[in-house]
Amino acid sequence: MKPFSRAERVGGLLHEVLSDVLKKEIKDPRLEMITITAIKMSGDLKHAKIFFTTSGNPDAKNDAIEGFNSAAGYLKKKLARQLGLRFMPALQFYYDESFDYGAHIDEVLKSIQK
Repeated sequence: MKPFSRAERVGGLLHEVLSDVLKKEIKDPRLEMITITAIKMSGDLKHAKIFFTTSGNPDAKNDAIEGFNSAAGYLKKKLARQLGLRFMPALQFYYDESFDYGAHIDEVLKSIQK
């Protein structure tokens, strides 16, 4: 039995390459303070759900989604060249709410301690 499925391995590689492309090649100011938190690949490797967080104001997540949607074609082309997959998955971008939820829980716990 393999410790990781092919989808998990491809997702990890996609995460690494996408983070590098965002850091070095994307000049869109809406995507400057983006952190890729997770990538969930479908079992057939045709869809990739990319989860991200932003630092800054709450409106930054909507701006980031717009930035990702406008750069999706470029990102897909760059990833296809570097990954060398037979089929490049469709990229879907989602804001990762878990960090906001964790901050909310932290605030609740601090208010209970007082």
